[in-house]
Amino acid sequence: MKTMAIIGSQWGDEGKGKITDLLGQKCDIVVRFQGGNNAGHTIIVGDKKIVLHLIPSGILHPHTVSVIGHGVVFDPLSFKSEFEEVRQSGVEINPNNLKISINCPVITSYHKLLDSGREGHADSTKIGTTGKGIGPSYEDKIGRRAIKTHDLLDKNLLKEKLTSILLEKEVLFKNLYHVEYPSLEDETERLFELGQFIAPYLTDTFSFLQDPSRRDKKVLYEGAQGVLLDIDYGTYPFVTSSNTSVASIYSGAGIQQHFVEEVLGITKAYTTRVGEGPFPTELHDDVGEKIQKVGHEFGATTGRKRRCGWLDLPLLKYSIESSKLTSLALTKLDVLTEVDELKICTSYNYKGEVIKSAHPGINLYQAEPVYENMEPFKDKFENAGDLSPQLKAFIKTIETFVEIPVGILAYGPERNQIQFLKDYF
Repeated sequence: MKTMAIIGSQWGDEGKGKITDLLGQKCDIVVRFQGGNNAGHTIIVGDKKIVLHLIPSGILHPHTVSVIGHGVVFDPLSFKSEFEEVRQSGVEINPNNLKISINCPVITSYHKLLDSGREGHADSTKIGTTGKGIGPSYEDKIGRRAIKTHDLLDKNLLKEKLTSILLEKEVLFKNLYHVEYPSLEDETERLFELGQFIAPYLTDTFSFLQDPSRRDKKVLYEGAQGVLLDIDYGTYPFVTSSNTSVASIYSGAGIQQHFVEEVLGITKAYTTRVGEGPFPTELHDDVGEKIQKVGHEFGATTGRKRRCGWLDLPLLKYSIESSKLTSLALTKLDVLTEVDELKICTSYNYKGEVIKSAHPGINLYQAEPVYENMEPFKDKFENAGDLSPQLKAFIKTIETFVEIPVGILAYGPERNQIQFLKDYF
């Protein structure tokens, strides 16, 4: 196998970081293709905790080239801060092992102010955004007025484009959100200086990936968030502003093969969600609180508490269908060993009918989960392959329902707390 994608199969926060890290060390290139610094991968390496928001996790492996594709919205200030933190942890970063697309839309101060202003305004729908300017930056991209990373190298052009961006936003800052904002001159100077910092890493990443000399390389495509946050396939409007499914690889990076051969869906053994939006299996009891506490369910990017609930198979099946997942990685199994009851959602009661589908035509707020009670598993995961009958039954129930195999089991934050049931690469 030469090409593989790692996609979150739920609402993000599934534990993609460690698995991306482990598979990335087997690859020549790791590519980030969508989203921005509103996502975070937490990777534990020995006694160090490394949190990555923009830089692909391939950066932790000296032989791997990390690529930030043009589908990513790029905050140069956040990147500089992350760059310095990663370097301080002892990781080498140079223009040979990190490539940033010359065509990434840039997140400006104006985007962040607009994002937080909307979320905090009394008349706005509360989406639960991170306030990092992701949505407004994608809006300017679609509106054909985005500043691209290569624009940061030309101060005159940068000022001209910022003038156009500020023209509309200034009205909102002054008359609707009543917020202070940087002057055109200050923002131009700030971004130009950051442009000088990122200049050595700017690359035509599309051509880099298409180069015939790299067609035999092993490439891992690293997704952010999860399918249920996809702007088209997710629980709209409580979604992110990019396509988080596998299709975004083709538009946000480009591939040198005809297709992505393996699409691995990272799936928690339960379900979590940050922010607003429907969540059929959410638990509002002591069990939900225990899962939240044992699982340390706080966002890597925002620190926000995650809502917790049982695994939802109809939603998982929908994610598999909409992103063409070929196998699953089941994460955080160790958390469920701490609870004394175990349930799994296998259908919904919806408008007087029992349905097993979570397609976009149903209102998830009105979907009442129907659970199958499972016997709890208490595995210690001390010997690879030595799984209890209860855990085997849990895995079998999932595989039977979704019709693809579970290829990876993960049961802790360390690199060695993982078991491969399938051979990848």
